Amino acid sequence: MDYDYLIKFLALGDSGVGKSSFLYQYTDGTFNSRFVSTVGIDFREKRVVYQMTNGRSQRVQLQLWDTAGQERFRSLTTAFYRDSMGFLLLFDLTNEQSFLEVRNWLEQLKTHAYCEDPDIILCGNKSDLEDKRVVSESKARELAEKHDLVYLETSAATGQNVARAIYVLLERVMRRMELTIEKSVLPHQRRLKCHEPEAPPDRRCYC
Repeated sequence: MDYDYLIKFLALGDSGVGKSSFLYQYTDGTFNSRFVSTVGIDFREKRVVYQMTNGRSQRVQLQLWDTAGQERFRSLTTAFYRDSMGFLLLFDLTNEQSFLEVRNWLEQLKTHAYCEDPDIILCGNKSDLEDKRVVSESKARELAEKHDLVYLETSAATGQNVARAIYVLLERVMRRMELTIEKSVLPHQRRLKCHEPEAPPDRRCYC
């Protein structure tokens, strides 16, 4: 392996909101205006360098999983939720129904993700189609604040905020990992004060 971390992100949202185009824009810097519906699940990869809070640079291999938005594929795609470390939840700024469905996607995440409060970036996609917009920025931000989500308006066509959305998600996931490592102290790393007897083992069980 020529990388330090393998990080898996999952892109979610209704069919047609631009998940595939979003990921292609990030990995290849290209945009195809022709709509091709994803069947089941697909993924893209990209290598990035992330600067840790301790100043060290880490090579991160990103696996960006692209899911089908249609209802008939839900049972297949939910199997990938638990293995994903972060989520990009997209809706279409020109399609109000895709925005209303955000709550349902959040419920699915709460049920199937690795924890009840996973790291999620909410993306209002197709911001370049301003003349066709039906979901206001204030309305989207209100929903994001209600669920404690980061909200960004993105465009797979122009690249607006695409890289930023993935970087912000990576930053949140890496910080969570750092905090987890800091809190997990191995037995031989515990420091006792001089002449302080070691406490008896805690016999309580933790699920």
